[in-house]
This record gives sequence, C-alpha cells and structure tokens, in this order.
Amino acid sequence: MTARIPPVLRPEHPSARSLAELVSEFGLDYRGSLDHVEIRGVTLSTGDLHPGDLYVGMPGAHSHGASYAERAKEGGAVAVLTDAAGAELAAPTGLPILIVESPREALGEISAWVYRTNEHPPLLFGTTGTNGKTSTSYLLEGILRQLGLVTGLSSTAERHIGDLTVVSRLTTPEASEMHALLARMRESEVRAVVIEVSAQALSRNRVDGLLFDVVAFTNLSHDHLDDYADMEEYFQAKLPLFQPDRGKRGVVSLDSPYGQRVVDESRIPLTTISSTPGVVGEWNVEITAEEAAYTAFTLTGPEGRTLSSRVPIIGRHMAANGALAIVMLVEAGFELEAIGQALETHGGIDAYLPGRTERVSGDTGPSVFVDFGHSPDAFLNTLAAVRTFTPGKVIMVFGADGDRDATKRHEMARVASEGSDILVITDHHPRFENAASIRATLVEGAALAEHPAELHEVSPPEKAIRVAVSLAREGDSILWAGPGHQDYRDIEGVRTPYSAREEARSALREAGWDEAGRP
Repeated sequence: MTARIPPVLRPEHPSARSLAELVSEFGLDYRGSLDHVEIRGVTLSTGDLHPGDLYVGMPGAHSHGASYAERAKEGGAVAVLTDAAGAELAAPTGLPILIVESPREALGEISAWVYRTNEHPPLLFGTTGTNGKTSTSYLLEGILRQLGLVTGLSSTAERHIGDLTVVSRLTTPEASEMHALLARMRESEVRAVVIEVSAQALSRNRVDGLLFDVVAFTNLSHDHLDDYADMEEYFQAKLPLFQPDRGKRGVVSLDSPYGQRVVDESRIPLTTISSTPGVVGEWNVEITAEEAAYTAFTLTGPEGRTLSSRVPIIGRHMAANGALAIVMLVEAGFELEAIGQALETHGGIDAYLPGRTERVSGDTGPSVFVDFGHSPDAFLNTLAAVRTFTPGKVIMVFGADGDRDATKRHEMARVASEGSDILVITDHHPRFENAASIRATLVEGAALAEHPAELHEVSPPEKAIRVAVSLAREGDSILWAGPGHQDYRDIEGVRTPYSAREEARSALREAGWDEAGRP
C-alpha cells in the first residue's frame, strides 16, 4: 500500500487570463495562434492538470517535461511553456507554445501573473535556516491568530488556509503551486501568510515572484551537503532571501556564527536577536523556566522594551524561536504591547507544532517524545531540553535517511550517544540504500562519543520503539527523533503508511503505561 500524495491546493474560482496578454506582458517568443486562448492555471505535472492550464515543460535529469505535452493536451492544457528544445517536442500537439530560455526561472513571475498574486498581497513572512524554520513558522502563525488575523501557512509539515489543513509534499512547493496556494488563500480572505523557505527553494526558484514583508534567519549547521558542495555553498544559497527583490525587512538570530555573516552580507534593513549568553543582539532572550509542558522566556528589545511569555513546548531553542516570531511581527508593524496582551490572554503562545518534541505519553510511565529533528544540531538542542526535566535516564531512538546527506551520519550518532544514557539505532527512510549499511555507519559514529551511551541496534523501527519502552522506567524520557509528523516511510521508492506517533502509543499501551490523547 502506498501513502496518498497530498493534493495541490488551487483557487476554487480562478479567473481567466488572456494568453496573448501574457505574451505581451513578458515579451515572450511563441509559436502557434494565441487568438481567443485563455488560461486559468499553471502546472508542471500532467497528474495535477486542470482544463485551461498552461503546461510547463522543463528539462529534467532523465527526460524533458515537454515530451509529455500530448498527455497534457489530452488532460485539458491549452498552451505549453517550455524552452527551445521543448518546443520541438511539443510541436506535434498543435497547442500554442511559449518559449523561454529557462522555464524554471520564468515560472514564478508568470505564475504570479496568472494567479494575480502580486495584486493586493497579504502580509508575507518567510523564515529560513537549518533548524527552527518549521517551529518558528507555527509559532508565528499562532500569534497572528491570537491577534485576530485569518492566516495561511506553508511548512515542511502542513499547508494551512484558515482552518483547512493538508499535509505538505515539499518544504517549499514549486513556484506554480505556491502562487496557486496564495490565490486560494485570497479566496478565503487570509490576511497574513507564513512560509518556510528552504535553501533548495531559493536555489530552485520556488519562491520567485514573492516579495516578503519580513524574512528571518534562524541558524545554519551541518545539513543538505548532498545538495550543496560544502557549508559555504549551503550558506550562499540562503543569502538571496535577504536581498531587496526577496524581502523588505529582516530579523537575524545570532545564535549560530553564520548569523553575523547574514547581517554583514544582507542588503535590506535588519534587526538582530540572540538567546546565547555573551552574544548581544538588538533583541535578547532570557529563559526563565523550563518544564515538560512549556518553556518560559523574557524578550528585551531596544529602549528597554520587554515581553514575557511562554511556548507550549520544551527547549531553550524553542523559546528562542518564539521570540524570533515576536520580533518578526514587530518588524511588520505590530505593537509589542498589543502582542503581549494577546499572549497574556491565552497564557502564552497558543500553537500546536506537529512532530516537534511532541509528547505522546500520558501521566504515568516514561515521557515519550516524537520529534522531526534529523541533524546533529537538532539532536544536541532537543536532548539538552529533554535532559533538563528528566530525573531518570534519557533514551534516544533514531535512524538516518537513505539517499540523503551521508556526511552528517557519524556526527548525528556521536551527538545522540553523548547526549543520551541509552541509544537505540534503527531505520528511518532507507529509500534505495541498504538499511543495515546505514545502521552500521551510525553505530560507528556512536562509538566516537567521549561518553558513549548503552547501545542497541534494532530493526525495524516498530520493534525499536518497543525495545526502548521496555528499557524505560517511571521518570525516564524517550526521544524518538526523525519521523516526527510524517505518516509514511520511504522504502525503495514506495511511501509505506507509517506513524511514529501511533507506534509509540501502541508500545506504551502494550507495556501497560498511559498514552497521551490525540492532539
């Protein structure tokens, strides 16, 4: 059985736009007749094609998208946008063909025009960084709702349009999908949109055609070196978000060394924030309490302005994310006092973060948390947070992605072993890699810890979480890192339905412990 691919959200009542006007607006070369042709949407996929669409044929690693133009025509496409090579492939369809040098680079601006997303846009917030993008995005959306706004969200985990929620495909959708999503949000009278912006999104033009009111940088640490040659290239991929054609204003965390580099190389007005002792920003965060249900903090800004609140999740880094979200709102023009009043009414930031140190255990037995973190830095922060309120042992369960950045595996395992008392190494998404080989690499990394944990290698993960629960006692904590909110495992290209939350709950029930109710 294969997990269902989430749908692309589009406007329910798209307006027709003249193909001839599109050609004129962008000065495009074309073949065929443009007379009386109207387009209502844009797509890269024949599987997501609606009648009246402009089909975009892009060159790919193994085939050219334009080779599917006939299938697109059969599905209702009324025109094709492609490059010169694609134009030859699409010619037999008889459809009008628009020709650009790079379809990917043209996609964002053309999609914005088709969906009219550059006309009266909502407030746009964009967050980038290795860790904390999703958490900051959810916390920011939560505060916006507490302030009374109808909100939209595009994150690694989910897409939100007001009260409508669907699971995400990519951290940041393709540009055509992004603008369709924004058009759908406009129909729902969304006033503020929060978008998680990955490095890949910037490198691959997925946020082209958007101008963010406020952008933010959380941190940068070892990750995605399967996509980028080294950390410098990865860092440079983030920087375009802090240029005038992408963002109007920015907020930069100084909690990683790369924060100061963003400040130095940005070309937009910026403010800074720090939660690191000894590192002073224009805004500074002090942690005032760490509990299993929340983390409290005080935010101090220019002219001595302060706000004290809490985030409904464990970890100093999570409080820093909440403070960052608050400063983003201040930069967007919201009054700090109004934000503080809204938060005080609800006893802090009111937000649910799926798969972010999410507690699935009940009132008795070990505390069990499922988390999406899958980088060394994420492990370091989350283990430290769990340790803070765990009187007993910290048990960690994790595996590594196959066919992804293998250079971080040793460091992930070393940090996991150093920060836990018992470590259970298991499988995650093996994809087309050999799962046993991935685990062997992690076992090697765990041995590099200065104070290595008691080690267990257990496959598959259904068994691994049960082993972890069997080793736990009252007062212990189990952190299962990696799967978080995801509802599948990728095994040889097949998305097999799977829920770490449900497996953990089942393991607790079988052991006679309480489990937490569904969120």
